[in-house]
Amino acid sequence: MGIQYRSRKKFGPLILNFTQRGFSSWSIKIGRWSWNSKAKAHRVDLPGPLSWKQDKS
Repeated sequence: MGIQYRSRKKFGPLILNFTQRGFSSWSIKIGRWSWNSKAKAHRVDLPGPLSWKQDKS
């Protein structure tokens, strides 16, 4: 396994994700709720180390 480059730029609630190949995906995070364009999934952060995820399907 090699070393991978990842970068994240935040503009308020909008998050842009980059890899060494360039733009990867974007996300929106408002409070405990977030949505990712690549996974097309909703996620809610729960107390402690838990989270709830709902996929597109």
